[in-house]
Amino acid sequence: PQVARLGLLTLLLAALWTGSQGVSFRSPYGACCYKEMFIRQKIPAFLIRSYQKTPSHCSRKAVRVELLKGKKFCVDWEEGWFQQYRRQKESTSTST
Repeated sequence: PQVARLGLLTLLLAALWTGSQGVSFRSPYGACCYKEMFIRQKIPAFLIRSYQKTPSHCSRKAVRVELLKGKKFCVDWEEGWFQQYRRQKESTSTST
């Protein structure tokens, strides 16, 4: 079942990526997240390379998450799984 879930997640991420490829993160507003850029699925921690909060000028408060393969998605800052991931990362970085 775990392999099947991972396969489904991979397919979902691939589908989302192909749908959002036209969105550029290079313009000043490219750092913002828009409705069609959000992913609601939990991203496994081992796939996340980095994350960055959107700037204050953005209309939506969100986090841009970059995956190991360079793909970027937007996540709601309040999302429970992301808060857990963030706390885990912060506690790991302060203890090393």
